[in-house]
Amino acid sequence: MKAHDLLFAVPGQTPVKWRRGRGRLWLAGLAAVCWPPLILTLAIWPPLNWVPGLDLDWRLLMLVIGAVAMPLGLRQVRLQRERTGRPATRLGIVWRFMFYGGLLAVALQTLFALVMVIWGLIGSGSVFQAIGSTETRLLLYGVMMLPAAAVVGVSYALWAGLCVALIAFEPEPHIPDRLNMLGSKGRA
Repeated sequence: MKAHDLLFAVPGQTPVKWRRGRGRLWLAGLAAVCWPPLILTLAIWPPLNWVPGLDLDWRLLMLVIGAVAMPLGLRQVRLQRERTGRPATRLGIVWRFMFYGGLLAVALQTLFALVMVIWGLIGSGSVFQAIGSTETRLLLYGVMMLPAAAVVGVSYALWAGLCVALIAFEPEPHIPDRLNMLGSKGRA
């Protein structure tokens, strides 16, 4: 058995291609947005406020962010595959979603912390209140919530990546290189 065959025997390392038709893509996007912890907790503990505003339940906000980020993630995967041919495996697709999902979660939490600091500064009555408000809000939203946001973002993105990799992609058929004309990789 060649080293090439051993490499592609590892789960998730087989080359993949997009499935035909838009139906699988829509199904993958819908499944990716519906992260089970969010859906289950929404069913068990319904939100008190469904109206967008200051009291909006964070789970609904995450569903909205997922619904916006999912098509953008699929578009980025498509553009990368057209440009470089990567990610070429299911594991590569999942890794891309996890990496960029974690970055998105950290960036949004940082943005939220900055908005809360500015909001606290505007509502302060004196310089000392502004300093105290800034310190408290940076500590709460910028330091304490950042790791939690990263963990939740990466796990949500892991689910999304798995859904996309398993539903929207199928294994690429192996083409044997009998005449040694396909290059060093053994596939087109």
